[in-house]
Amino acid sequence: MNVIRQDVDALNAVLKVEIAAADYQDKVKTTLEKYRKTAKIPGFRPGHVPMGMIQKQYGKAVLAEELNKIVNDSLYKFIEENKIEILGNPIPKEGNEVAGSFDQPDTFTFEYEIGLAPTFEIPLSNKSKYDYVKVKIDDELLNKQVEDLRRRYGKLISVDKVGEGDMILAQFVELNDTGEILEGGIMHSSTISMEFVEDKKVKKDLIGKVKGDKVVVKPSTVSRGPKDTAAMLGIAEDALATISDKFQMTITEIKQMEMADLNQDLFDKLFGAGVVSTEKELKERIATDLTGMFANDSDRLLTREIYKDLVNKTKVDLPNEFLKRWIKLSNEKDISMEQIENEYNGYADNLKWQLIQGNIFKTNQIRLENAEVIEFTKGLLVSNYAQYGIPAPEDQELTASAMQVLQNREEATRVYDMLAEQKLTNYFKSTVKLNEKEISYDDFIALASN
Repeated sequence: MNVIRQDVDALNAVLKVEIAAADYQDKVKTTLEKYRKTAKIPGFRPGHVPMGMIQKQYGKAVLAEELNKIVNDSLYKFIEENKIEILGNPIPKEGNEVAGSFDQPDTFTFEYEIGLAPTFEIPLSNKSKYDYVKVKIDDELLNKQVEDLRRRYGKLISVDKVGEGDMILAQFVELNDTGEILEGGIMHSSTISMEFVEDKKVKKDLIGKVKGDKVVVKPSTVSRGPKDTAAMLGIAEDALATISDKFQMTITEIKQMEMADLNQDLFDKLFGAGVVSTEKELKERIATDLTGMFANDSDRLLTREIYKDLVNKTKVDLPNEFLKRWIKLSNEKDISMEQIENEYNGYADNLKWQLIQGNIFKTNQIRLENAEVIEFTKGLLVSNYAQYGIPAPEDQELTASAMQVLQNREEATRVYDMLAEQKLTNYFKSTVKLNEKEISYDDFIALASN
């Protein structure tokens, strides 16, 4: 058995695998002997079927299977031993048939194409400069957070009249074109929030109304989009087109949010007994929490910006025609070359980024050690527990849970990707120049959602 490399160009090569009869004869013979012992052919006892018949019936299939094993093993052994960095996997050379006869087997020659990983330089150094966007923690944002906390821990109380921010419990009854109750029409009780009524005229009509008042409304004007409208009326969303746009809304109850007082009871509920004692300390704590919360988002925005920049500026040549053929041959479902051509640019950019990331990790000796992955997973579990207000278990139990998570292939991949991104972000932050830039909360959210 012999493997010969023939370079086509800097990105493509052919591996020629020459298999002599001595490489496969014994294995084929052994397999056929096993077939002979178990073969059930009329007129012959098991184990006494003539080898000629076995050879005629199974010989070519067994030979083909054995040759395939030898070719695969020899290809990947050659690639590994010679430290050849390839893209995708070896694929049969286009337009090239196997050299050798299955009728009179002797020497066989197989030719496979391989795509070679390119060499390139990454345009990133301590002279590179990027914006590091942070949320501006100002009084406006802090006051909003305090108000949200007071609302979250407040309580609903019944009031006599509808106000701007109140909640209305009402019965909706469908009307006909003449304004009378539609026989067999929709009748459903639901809740609307004045806070989300955007139609100024409707809002003005509702303010000041009392329990028992009836108002004719168009359902879409007191709800937030088709899905919310359908839920309010108790129907399927696709039924909205078939109903009337006039409903009688009878107010059955009016609720108002009574905000929680900024006192020690609220502070203790939020942060534990005695941790925060004044409104000033509350805002300081909120500011600290917000800074920590948005830090991860700031990191993601930085990594996203550098990713776009590097994919755009790094010159990475790819064996494009090879990759297109490999995608077609390796895809489980049948895929046309037209579809591959249409989607190839996106695939190439993803591959380009993988190569850039791999280059950064290799050049800077960044590794994902097993112990480190376990500790990172434990940290994720602790965060999940905290999110639901559950104390984390003892370290031994936590470690066992982390190991269980990592036994799931999908979960393990997700954890490794998260840790790899974190390490990549840390590398970027320690390498490039960061221009810290504070923007408003709303602008930050808009930027992060793009």
